[in-house]
Amino acid sequence: MLLIGNGKVFTRNDENPFIEDGAVVIDGKLIREVGTLADMKAKYPDAEFIDAHKGIIMPAFINMHEHIYSEMARGLSIKGYNPKGFLDILDGQWWCIDRHLTLDNDKNSALSAYINLIKNGVTTSFDHHASFGHVRDSLFMLGEAAEELGVRTCLCYEISDRDGMDKAREAVEENAAWIRHALADDSDMIAGMMGMHAQFTISDETFDYAASMKPDEVGYHIHVAEGIEDLHDCLKKYGKRIIDRLYDHNILGPKTLLGHCIYVNEHEMQLIKDTDTMIVHNPESNMGNACGCPPTMAQVHHGILVGLGTDGYTHDMIESYKVANILHKHSLCDANAAWGEIPEMLFKNNAVMANRYFKTPLGVLKEGAAGDVIIMDYNPQTEMNASNINGHILFGMQGHDCRTTICSGRILMKDRELLCCDEERIMAQVRESSAKLWKSING
Repeated sequence: MLLIGNGKVFTRNDENPFIEDGAVVIDGKLIREVGTLADMKAKYPDAEFIDAHKGIIMPAFINMHEHIYSEMARGLSIKGYNPKGFLDILDGQWWCIDRHLTLDNDKNSALSAYINLIKNGVTTSFDHHASFGHVRDSLFMLGEAAEELGVRTCLCYEISDRDGMDKAREAVEENAAWIRHALADDSDMIAGMMGMHAQFTISDETFDYAASMKPDEVGYHIHVAEGIEDLHDCLKKYGKRIIDRLYDHNILGPKTLLGHCIYVNEHEMQLIKDTDTMIVHNPESNMGNACGCPPTMAQVHHGILVGLGTDGYTHDMIESYKVANILHKHSLCDANAAWGEIPEMLFKNNAVMANRYFKTPLGVLKEGAAGDVIIMDYNPQTEMNASNINGHILFGMQGHDCRTTICSGRILMKDRELLCCDEERIMAQVRESSAKLWKSING
């Protein structure tokens, strides 16, 4: 049993949102009780005490759209790469990288990514993987890394016809194999989806094959209208907009996650809402790839369930929060935009979305919820309470302020020391693996 105390507790539970000198008790994998430090110490005197050092005790973060396969791109310069637009970025960098990935690269990319997520207080991640250099068993490599480090993960493989139909079918089958594995697992720590790249690289034949292999319990995870080229392709080839094509293939629904949705109109937003389909916003990636600003505020106001991700651009959900807040103010020329919508996406909607795949309540500190707790080093110069915590996170914190990360009752990092692995050993093998990848790309 763990007792995390000596800090301010922000629960994200409307019934008991803030405890000035609070504590969280974890029994096994679940939270047993939340209360004042004095009461919890008296009630559970034998619990192992985790000192918050006067910091912030809060639920761990959830990332609804990650790309582990991009982990070894940091610092990489690809010979001849000079993109003139989004399609050049995809083909010249990301597809180039994933065509060279081996199973060893996959495993080490995952270990590195999960370590960085832990350091930023993220314990649940929805990943969208691609490694056309070696498709089969690639999701299982990511799953092994997640289990080893103790994080919760939902995985899928990026189906695409871009490297031929044999690879597309192999990608479908890798998704199906992982989904079956995850559905048979009772740990509530892994899940699977039928992953897809984007409609402009997927034929009707591949859509149909994926549907034939997908269990009813899961949905799809697909990039939608990330670039204007995706929309133009759909209109030219099929005479319809992207969301209409996905609807015709029965891809929309409450278990399906649409990434980006930059170029969607009012009709498409209504269809997404009517089918209870989820959207995940990735602000830094959209800006960095010069793809445009999605109508995220309009999507939220339509009543669509919209969450927040990073698209592999960062592992820091607070950074994504900061960028989203500024992006929509700038795009709409409205200084009042995004104050409430973005934190709701991060702190509420991400948990609701994740709990469509994981049974244990996430994103909240209350009895029976997952024992996913983080401690943030933050000592503000102004008053902090339940009404202004989001402002303190937005303007005062960053992911690396996380000093302790606990997932499902397991201490992964304590006082910035990783307890779940030998970090030095793992990072040495990651660097060795990345060097091989870079050499295979550039010679």
